[in-house]
Amino acid sequence: MCGIVGVTGRMDTTQVLVSGLKKLEYRGYDSAGIYVNEGNGRDHLVKAQGKIKNLEEKIDGDVTGITGIGHTRWATHGIPSIENAHPHFSSDERFYLVHNGVIQNFGSLKKEYLSDVNFQSDTDTEVVVQLVDLFAKQGMDTMTAFKKAISLLKDSSYAFVLMDRQMPETLFVAKNKSPLLIGVGDDFNVVCSDALAMINVTNKFIELRDGEVVAITPDAIEITDENNRSIQRDPFEVDIDQSDTDKGTYPYYMLKEIDEQPAVIRRIESKYISQEGNVHFDEKLLEQVSKASRIYIVGAGTSYHAGLVGKKIFEKMTGIPTEVVLASEFAYDDPLIEKDAFFIFLSQSGETADSRQVLVRVNEEWQKNSLTITNVANSTLAREAQFAVTLEAGPEIAVASTKAYVAQIALETLLAVAIGRYNQRDSALHFDVAGQLSRVANAIQTVVDEKSQIEKIAESNLTNTRNAFYIGRGLDYDVALEAALKLKEISYVQAEGFASGELKHGTIALIENGTPVLGLITQTKTADHTRSNLEEVISRGANVITITSEKLQRDGDNIILPEVDEILTPLVSVVATQLLAYYTTLQKGYNVDQPRNLAKSVTVE
Repeated sequence: MCGIVGVTGRMDTTQVLVSGLKKLEYRGYDSAGIYVNEGNGRDHLVKAQGKIKNLEEKIDGDVTGITGIGHTRWATHGIPSIENAHPHFSSDERFYLVHNGVIQNFGSLKKEYLSDVNFQSDTDTEVVVQLVDLFAKQGMDTMTAFKKAISLLKDSSYAFVLMDRQMPETLFVAKNKSPLLIGVGDDFNVVCSDALAMINVTNKFIELRDGEVVAITPDAIEITDENNRSIQRDPFEVDIDQSDTDKGTYPYYMLKEIDEQPAVIRRIESKYISQEGNVHFDEKLLEQVSKASRIYIVGAGTSYHAGLVGKKIFEKMTGIPTEVVLASEFAYDDPLIEKDAFFIFLSQSGETADSRQVLVRVNEEWQKNSLTITNVANSTLAREAQFAVTLEAGPEIAVASTKAYVAQIALETLLAVAIGRYNQRDSALHFDVAGQLSRVANAIQTVVDEKSQIEKIAESNLTNTRNAFYIGRGLDYDVALEAALKLKEISYVQAEGFASGELKHGTIALIENGTPVLGLITQTKTADHTRSNLEEVISRGANVITITSEKLQRDGDNIILPEVDEILTPLVSVVATQLLAYYTTLQKGYNVDQPRNLAKSVTVE
């Protein structure tokens, strides 16, 4: 959730650090800071609450160095403040540390080892830097003191970068459960929690694995595992077009990413469908899933909602019973799982801590029967699952996920069809997935081209409301959940998604005069039932807005969606709800890309 950058060997270290932190703004944060060392006895610590621009205003021309670390913080321990901002430092100001993650036993460590230390912050992080200092004063060298401190952390997640004023060219690095990469340069090296932060200085990165500790200088990278064995690992290249990480002419990343969705669908088609219309995945993957007695789709937030749609697609195309589970609930549950079950993990970042906790259990208890579908090829979930496929969506910068959701459903569809065809299932054999996805891409384009109409609907119905409800049945209910999440997370409207048939069982009590109720009507079997439910809320004073597929439209409907196969309508209907959320937020004057209290990559449980 937080962002880490580190540099050694660059004369423009301050500039590289600030630029890297800016690239990580999308993750969400409440404060930022840097520490740089010139290598001649001069060093500088600068921290600020709020946005990175506040940090920049405090950095003058004297804040320079050849080595440095930087951080954007999302509060877990202690309120947002300069004191609680990273980097944190030891009492004698010898050691400086940035940290992503949570130290579960920081309280007991503080009491046992550091009772006489005057702490400067309320964070769990400061305990670690003070421990390093304590052990160094006992005669340990920096690396030994660092490892000793790490050995005391129980059930904790961390990505650490430590600096020692007495060794100004060295970065000491360690990770567990929290992402961290080493970037390889010419006569310099970098560290970052996301390759996007340093892609402008290098495209070569070395992945770090849990339990590894690293010493990095401008001309050397020394990795050791938890048994103190030396590790040699070749770098991989990250292929990211710089234009993908810029807004271009768009006012916000979210709007850019909504507009990119037709291209994302076509990119997925190009990668996974041959010119003959055949869907191609790893044959071993298809064989293994086809033998499964049950499929479990694991996700959180938007990915969970994509899984709900995927469940219906998998069951139709493969005939395999499919369940969707919230990662945060499933990780600590004791479910009854068949030994030949198969697990599919949906994650935009591939670093979702809750999902990884489930994957660890799968690897230990269920023969690693797993697939990760993610946007980041070398992410933790992709590496640790048995199989991995990429979304091909390109970098998603806005906190509110849009194109990743659409890409996840498209990939679920292709995989389900491929498995169904592998098992010679008629529903998959006769489904023209290439043609249908092409129609979906065109339909999404039609919706995004009608922005002005959707903007007017948002302005008239949602801008001044405190509450709003999405309703639907079946796949429409699945989309209603995602639509409500999108509206609440960026516009702060109290929005909920309801199964429309459940209204009369309690939730209709929430309807007041003027309450916006948005009805999703794209499924033939349930269209009349949902319209009947809309009449029920109209009679209680609700202000109804309808989102309807072309063949099911009636006079007075508000947003008409181009026709696609009914099982794929969520790919189209959700785009209209994304735009409604976007324009509602814009009209309320909020930051569309960086909603309060939220982060893009959730790397703490």
